[in-house]
Amino acid sequence: MRRRLGRECLYVPSCRLGLYVALRHWCPPGGRVLMSPVNDDVIMFVVLAAGLRPVQAPLNARDGSIDLAAVPDSDWRGLSAVLTTNLYGNPDPAPELRARCDALGIPLIEDAAHAIGSEVGGRAVGTFGDAAVFSLSKHVGAKTGGFLAVADPGLRTELAAARDALLEPSRLAAELTYAVRPYAEAGMRGLRLVRAARGLLRAAGAEERREIRMELRPGDLKEALAAERGLGGFDSWVRVDMHRYRIAPGRVRLGRTERLLSGLDPLLGAHRAGTERLLGTRWAAPGPHGAAQPLFRVPLLVADRDAAVAALARRRITTGYLYDPPLDVYAGDVFTDASPHPAPAAWFARHALPADPLRAPQVIAALGESGAEPASPPEHVGD
Repeated sequence: MRRRLGRECLYVPSCRLGLYVALRHWCPPGGRVLMSPVNDDVIMFVVLAAGLRPVQAPLNARDGSIDLAAVPDSDWRGLSAVLTTNLYGNPDPAPELRARCDALGIPLIEDAAHAIGSEVGGRAVGTFGDAAVFSLSKHVGAKTGGFLAVADPGLRTELAAARDALLEPSRLAAELTYAVRPYAEAGMRGLRLVRAARGLLRAAGAEERREIRMELRPGDLKEALAAERGLGGFDSWVRVDMHRYRIAPGRVRLGRTERLLSGLDPLLGAHRAGTERLLGTRWAAPGPHGAAQPLFRVPLLVADRDAAVAALARRRITTGYLYDPPLDVYAGDVFTDASPHPAPAAWFARHALPADPLRAPQVIAALGESGAEPASPPEHVGD
């Protein structure tokens, strides 16, 4: 990844831990961070754990990217950083955000978990910011690990020390569980025991949401904020769906990750081909798309997302990575600053159907057979 990006890269056991290290390094305590409200709630809790205040940005209803022109001057003033999302692999306007951050003298931090192969103007996502975090659980499919890429290679030693101070020791039991998990999941699903498989995943802490958003627990969250105990005080939120997000990797994890990462190029090609196919359907966002990115998920826009999810489920296609409602609706103004223009984000969150490009033919067939209708954005939402 250092060769691909032309930047120093530091392995981390999870993208969320890498983001915490970056936020603590680049942002002063009590700072305000501009971020997307259509995002995994874990990311908001990481921002809070770092002692920072999330500020929700207005979004483009077409693809969920940050609408830079709609951010009022009052929100720009007093920011300590901007955190991109690159939702599903669709890039945020990184060059423009980089210029704005430079003018304000604040860092740009890129969350590239969904965007390991995405580009902006021929330049890789993750090479615009002071730092970028990538996931090896998404495109690569390693179900563990990530890395922190930084513009200044001289910071590697300091960041590595910050990472190491947060790590938990590797355990043989955890390595064995990791080693057999892919086979157990495949076996359960092959036997059509999907519900039982999901129960096992919940028991292992790998899947524990019963709704799209985790339970907020506002009373506990207020106590955690008041205690200012850093990452440990927010562990019960940050660990959701990944209890071992801080564990030092053993040889099994690193070996499997290396094998999977070696096949990244053909995998990105397959994602790009599936993305192009899905963007040619009537459920894709209207307007020009340009050259297809190797999206992690393609956000199709459907009128009735629940019905579309059910149609896919009938073909044993699980729909994940839904982020509804937006974070400012979910968390309220006690824990975050609301977007000044919330309608586009709310509309996108309600209608976006993240489709796996590697299963494009099955997705298209399922939606076609179900009679799913594309969503038509109201005029006041627009782009």
